Amino acid sequence: MSIERARSRRFLTAVAALAAALTTPFLASSPVGASAAAAPLPPAHAGFDYQIGGGYPPPAGVSVVSRDREDSPAAGLYNICYVNAFQVQPDELDEWAPDLLLRDANGDVIIDEEWDEAILDIGTPAKRDRIADKVNGWIDGCASGGFQAVEPDNYDSYERSRGRFGTSAARAFITLLSRHAHDKGLAIGQKNTADLAEFRDDTGLDFAVVEECGQYEECDAFTEYFGDNVIVIEYTSKGLATACAGWRDRLSIVRRDIDVRPAGGDGHIRQTCSDL
Repeated sequence: MSIERARSRRFLTAVAALAAALTTPFLASSPVGASAAAAPLPPAHAGFDYQIGGGYPPPAGVSVVSRDREDSPAAGLYNICYVNAFQVQPDELDEWAPDLLLRDANGDVIIDEEWDEAILDIGTPAKRDRIADKVNGWIDGCASGGFQAVEPDNYDSYERSRGRFGTSAARAFITLLSRHAHDKGLAIGQKNTADLAEFRDDTGLDFAVVEECGQYEECDAFTEYFGDNVIVIEYTSKGLATACAGWRDRLSIVRRDIDVRPAGGDGHIRQTCSDL
């Protein structure tokens, strides 16, 4: 099974975001708006566990779980399906047409070096449609597998595109996924990417899944647009303490180890505000 890993990145500054946005204008033919999700949203301020590194029996008090698309949902809980939508796992490169991998001026594939993942080229409507066809197939699997929502990761891949595409392309692509998820009865969450939270109505995103907003003191950048429908994952004791100090009575908050290891494995960490 391909193990998807958590991402913990700082978000663009406003200046960097503006520069990226100017790289790719939002085309008039780009999809805007999306139908309302038929599925209910994750309950706000609920017990949450982030299990994208491998499923295990949820701890007592957990009612919302996020798991990898190749994993099975947790029985009787609200399940979010993790999909690596904007980048490619190292062992899945041969599953993609070569022209859908983002390339530099020399024709070399552009890699997210932190995770050794190729970036998908969402820079044109035609390529977005082709990439969405594949990713939406995974979303179909989430729906048929019993998940209630989907969490497409790497919405912020424009940060690592070396200017080959910008925020407008990211928004256009996530809107394709939102429409399809809603058609399948799934809610869809925005993953990180504080600078694009203000466009949630246009893109059809229903809630947010945010890594380290406590660590970087920016949880309010998401609650401003998503209200209490924000799920927070922290990877440090400082981040957990900060998130809990400001949001423990409103948001779902958990601390996990950076590799999100299953319970019982070496290095597994899971803490909540009640542990402080």
